[in-house]
Amino acid sequence: HNCTNSQFYRSKAKDTIPKQLKMNFTNLVVALACCASSAVAFQASPKLLSRHATALNALSDKEKAEILEKVNAKEKILEKVEDILSYKSEDSGPSPYEGEIEKIFPGCIPNDVLREEVVDLLAGYGFTPENTLLATSLCADELARQLEDDFNQIYGNNFNLGGLSGFPFAGNTGFGAMSAHIPDDGSCLIVYGPHVGVAKDGTVGKVERVGIDLVDNCCGSAIAASNYLKAITDGGAPITMNLQQFTDFQQGAVQELILPHGKRLKEAKDRMVELPLALYDSQDILLREIVTQGAGGGKKNGYALLGGIQINTAPDTSDYFLPLRFDLVNTKGEVTKTLLKKLHR
Repeated sequence: HNCTNSQFYRSKAKDTIPKQLKMNFTNLVVALACCASSAVAFQASPKLLSRHATALNALSDKEKAEILEKVNAKEKILEKVEDILSYKSEDSGPSPYEGEIEKIFPGCIPNDVLREEVVDLLAGYGFTPENTLLATSLCADELARQLEDDFNQIYGNNFNLGGLSGFPFAGNTGFGAMSAHIPDDGSCLIVYGPHVGVAKDGTVGKVERVGIDLVDNCCGSAIAASNYLKAITDGGAPITMNLQQFTDFQQGAVQELILPHGKRLKEAKDRMVELPLALYDSQDILLREIVTQGAGGGKKNGYALLGGIQINTAPDTSDYFLPLRFDLVNTKGEVTKTLLKKLHR
């Protein structure tokens, strides 16, 4: 479903913990309470104790250890999420233009809701705060750090694969180094994609920044590349003999990587809305190729790829994320599970 009720999502993020964890925790509390009360009121019969002992003995030591490990992992994630929710500053309430953002980018999710749902889903596949390395390929812009910070609170510091516009400029070498840092028998969550601003007046490609009166471009690198491409498709680009400049090679690469989308952007109803979608398509192809080539360096649980578009808003409002890929990938580079439809979109 499209994210059409921002109040629901914001209240969900503020007042609840991930449903799977909450359910497990609630069941555990109820079970313990029942056991405690039963212990006080009744003495367990030898026959009943014998039956439970037989059931436990049917499990191997390895199976018992695996069950205990899963229980402990869930409890630790629950504690971490509860700590974050209790520490959160007072909610600022729905932004005045949330409805407009959701119309522009149907399916977008507030960052805090995204984080909780992603953490909850990945916990079921063995991704825990202790065994998961967070890697990101996001733009160099300070506004892109918000999404990183949200996931840092769960998984700790991230390995940075990205550069201008969010392209994975660390490449194969950076990916190999990152994979070597994944905990033994662990996992890696990779969050990637471009970003775009939406100003309070609904203008796409602009956003308010702290301490700056000017409503600034966002993403500046993407818009510069778009202008470069527009000059080519409109026939106004000057002929140049200049080679790639090492002082600005990332921007030069962004401009080359956007070239295949010239016709698409020229015919778009709103070029600034289409621009991050086009950039994402190029980044998705590039990152998946890097992952395919380097997946063999992964560990037990492989990788989780969370790709999409960051939507930056004014300083006093929640940022959003439009998820476009959420896959589990094994150490052969194969997609083993697609989780995108499990996110509330």
